[in-house]
Amino acid sequence: MDKIAFTFPGQGRIAEGSGTPWADDPARWPFERASKLLGWDVLEVIEAGDAALADTRKAQPAIYTHSAACHLLARDVGLRPDLVAGHSLGEYAALAAARSFSLADTARLLKIRGQAMQRAVPVGQGAMAALLGAELAQAEEIAKRQDQIRR
Repeated sequence: MDKIAFTFPGQGRIAEGSGTPWADDPARWPFERASKLLGWDVLEVIEAGDAALADTRKAQPAIYTHSAACHLLARDVGLRPDLVAGHSLGEYAALAAARSFSLADTARLLKIRGQAMQRAVPVGQGAMAALLGAELAQAEEIAKRQDQIRR
């Protein structure tokens, strides 16, 4: 028997306009609920794209809400995952999909997580990168060069 797995993304680049399909969709309610809980319009932030999502305080709850809406839409058409998984921020969406957390609790938790992460690394400072296929020695050399560039 085939199994269905849902995987949820971590915080990364989200395309500008990713909220447009939700504007008039019946599955819009997670955005409305999260917006009310957070005190700001989640769809508006997603629509703004990189400009607004550079702020982790907004990006974390917004990306999670988008994942939650996708999950609910999939459920509405009869897709029920046997397994869920997520990377970093996506772990929270996976936990909510597994009904370990409610949408409201997850949105509140990610608001706090986003605030803490934003304080730790303000906008314009720090960055993340993926090194695919690099050997440990190569990765260490790249990290050393990055440290020299920043000084």
